[in-house]
Amino acid sequence: MGTKIIPVSVTTRKSLSKKQRAIEVLARLKRLYPDATCSLNYSTPVQLLVATILSAQCTDERVNKVTPALFARFPDAESLAIADLVELESLVRSTGFYRNKAKNIQAACRMIVTEFNSVVPNQMQQLLKLPGVARKTANVVLAHAYGINAGVTVDTHVKRLSERLGLTEAKDPVRIEQDLMSLLPQPDWENWSIRLIYHGRAICKARSPVCVACELADLCPAANKPVVVG
Repeated sequence: MGTKIIPVSVTTRKSLSKKQRAIEVLARLKRLYPDATCSLNYSTPVQLLVATILSAQCTDERVNKVTPALFARFPDAESLAIADLVELESLVRSTGFYRNKAKNIQAACRMIVTEFNSVVPNQMQQLLKLPGVARKTANVVLAHAYGINAGVTVDTHVKRLSERLGLTEAKDPVRIEQDLMSLLPQPDWENWSIRLIYHGRAICKARSPVCVACELADLCPAANKPVVVG
């Protein structure tokens, strides 16, 4: 059985600093989702990179349905770099924005082959040089392929929940990431994101958050307030 979560009063919540609330939210997320891990299926760093690119504006579940056939046909950077682009587009079509994704995947793999000796780089600045790779994708690859917590992955769930929890007022993902990095211990940067994503899927949904069942509600300034979806 897990440790019982003792709610705090509104007065106590308001007396806590933003960092104290963030640490308490983190502790509860760890208890609620102890086995949370990356939902994407992959075997190598390049496969994780490709899967993460495909996950933009697409569910991990859908990506995991696409990648078995994709990786069976093109398992590594070398094969993706020389793949027929029309075939590549066909294989990733159901993930949405497939033409742009296929183009970026191929361009990224060509750069990996020519500039990085066919090895996905393990440094943020090098990853950001790859087509289709911004900090979100780079953070996922660094954390799960190389065990490097270089930042906080900010997807739509992390953005929404961090704002609702009053941990950031920023709208830009880079600013949100900076705010969260200042509040959380570095070893927890990536598992914060994963656990917050799990909570966003299960409880704190965009249009209908289930505040009555939320074990973070007493720490959340937005709990039980009307949801505005813009």
